[in-house]
Amino acid sequence: MAVTGEIRAGIIDVHAHWLPRELLALPPGNPLGGMNDRDGELFLGDIPLSFPTEAMTDIDTVVADTVRAGLGTRVISAPPFAFPVHTPSEADDYVASYNEQLARAVSTTGGMLVGLGLVRLDDVVAARRELTRLAEADGVAGVAVPPLAQGRSYGEGVMREVLGVAAELGLAVLVHPMQLPRPEWEQHYLVNLIGNPVETTTAVASVLLGGVMEELPNLRICFVHGGGCAPSLVGRWGHGWRSRDDVRQGSSRPPAESFARLYFDTVTHDPEVLRLLRSHASPDRILCGSDYPFDMAQPDPAGFLLDNGIDAATLETNGRVFLGMTPTAEPPALT
Repeated sequence: MAVTGEIRAGIIDVHAHWLPRELLALPPGNPLGGMNDRDGELFLGDIPLSFPTEAMTDIDTVVADTVRAGLGTRVISAPPFAFPVHTPSEADDYVASYNEQLARAVSTTGGMLVGLGLVRLDDVVAARRELTRLAEADGVAGVAVPPLAQGRSYGEGVMREVLGVAAELGLAVLVHPMQLPRPEWEQHYLVNLIGNPVETTTAVASVLLGGVMEELPNLRICFVHGGGCAPSLVGRWGHGWRSRDDVRQGSSRPPAESFARLYFDTVTHDPEVLRLLRSHASPDRILCGSDYPFDMAQPDPAGFLLDNGIDAATLETNGRVFLGMTPTAEPPALT
């Protein structure tokens, strides 16, 4: 457990972003160009991100906005543009610098903020080295990762092994999409509105049908944006699992059973979608999320949940368990 101190009481927002000004250039090989400040507004290359630079880079601003949102604690991680996936072998210095600055930043907030660090996904030895450092950093609870890297996800190979290391070290994992471009999504911000949920859905399917939760029952892994399209597809996946050998070959249990072991945040923007998520996910796996400070953020993350029947005490308890701060019973074996 990396978070050894006390955090502030109240609802825990597990999905918010922070990046120090010194690292706005982004990791080597990033095709989007660096992030930059223009008269107090943050840009990604030449694209305005529609929020003040300080909301991403200034810890005091993040703390003030956390209080203003009526939250107890906020969990901050790098924006997805900063994931070291394009030339990961050249990103060790960037990853180490982010994780060091993250640990220092959260340590100044009196338990208001908790951190999730960065890690490479192409090399298990490099990943273990950085994950071990994160596990030893007070105030850092785990790591944020993309759903896909080099066209692969978490059902096999190095990315699956990285999840194994995280589970071994007791670190939480937050899976956040990257807005991977496709030509049919060039207009109307579809790269976000469709692309983000589809990326996340692919990763959920990879974890479920790849048998990850059967192999790693203690893995604490959260999929943001309500799991993307996954809640509406888990029944279809179950039908495929029962009907086809190629769907069933990676997992011994129906997808719905392992789905109940996954964590999901609540950035759904729709009470009906939240209800659908709750009908498939376990009640103790629902986590408050905001996507602060992006324009697609849930504007009142706590109010949205309280207005739709999820009580504050449950949200706080669930958040603490996800962060590794509250012991949880051994999950029942999938037999």
